[in-house]
Amino acid sequence: MKTRARTGQSSKASAAAGPVLLSGGNPQIAKGYGDAPVQAYIAAMPGWKSDLGRRLDALITRTVPEVRKAVKYNSPLYGVEGEGRGWFLGIHCFTRYVKVTFFRGASLQPPPPGPSKQKDVRHLDLHESDPLDEAQFAAWVRQASRLPGEKL
Repeated sequence: MKTRARTGQSSKASAAAGPVLLSGGNPQIAKGYGDAPVQAYIAAMPGWKSDLGRRLDALITRTVPEVRKAVKYNSPLYGVEGEGRGWFLGIHCFTRYVKVTFFRGASLQPPPPGPSKQKDVRHLDLHESDPLDEAQFAAWVRQASRLPGEKL
């Protein structure tokens, strides 16, 4: 049986204790497709980030009812199926904020404020005290869902 070096717990015992938080507090959730792994990720987000995750997920689902969901690379991804379509948005926890990545964010009007090293990508970093402009976020989600997506 596989054991964890730090605690000596078996992998079954640690799985029962819940997901491991990686550096920055990002939940380690097994790769999976559909709503269930995304909800598991959101439930495992530490502190205030879990409430924000539920809020973001609800806004995305309400804005794009046909959205498909997955957890890959320890991050929830949102996309639309179809020719030339793919993942348009990802969420990731960091120590002090939650990063929303729009994979074609440079094409959104107005573009999300966070720059990226990749020319098409823009980020929205949400800190605990930051207000969320739900109308603007929904507009970005709507626009992003109509653009060609990533094949991650």
